[in-house]
Amino acid sequence: MTRKLIIFGAGDIAQLAHYYFQNDSDYDVVAFTVDEAYLTNREFCGLPVVAFENVADLYPPADHALFVALSYSKLNQIRKEKFEAGLALGYDLASYISSSATVLNGHSFGRNCFILEDNTIQPFSHIGDNVTLWSGNHIGHHSDIGSHTFISSHVVVSGGVRIGEQCFIGVNATLRDHVSIGAKCVIGAAALILSDAEADGVYVASASERSRVPSSKLRKI
Repeated sequence: MTRKLIIFGAGDIAQLAHYYFQNDSDYDVVAFTVDEAYLTNREFCGLPVVAFENVADLYPPADHALFVALSYSKLNQIRKEKFEAGLALGYDLASYISSSATVLNGHSFGRNCFILEDNTIQPFSHIGDNVTLWSGNHIGHHSDIGSHTFISSHVVVSGGVRIGEQCFIGVNATLRDHVSIGAKCVIGAAALILSDAEADGVYVASASERSRVPSSKLRKI
């Protein structure tokens, strides 16, 4: 049965959420909502945009679900706050699980998850509330992804990994098996984590440097 959905946000991620929910779910997006202080346009993606302060009156929680379509801003704190505000209003928080994801964990997902295409989620893993898995990640068996975490594309989470709440994992990062990542960690792009990461830690891989040889001197390319 199709359910009516309100999306919190009016930016790129909200536009993507509208596309995915509308084309690959049982939800029908009927409106967007933002905080009244940020209500600059009354229409987005051809649908009305209303103040979050009034959303429950205009679109009652008894008849509508909510999805919070925000990024990892302030280490996921803003998305967490809006998730909790939606629950406080009485909304069911919808999750999107791509039909192109390989889901083998018995759909052990929390609320307000955004799981995009080509993710492989192995058996006995668990995804908490309000987790974003951008496209193309590997979530290993018996791993646990804490709530309010954002995982970018092509991340390898090996088996038995524990990731705390409100973490950010950058593109192409690799986490070896059975490591624990403390809450509010930032794991940078292409980082290789071979042991436990302490809470509030920042782990950054070395950036590639420009060679002294210019490309015009390369004879085999």
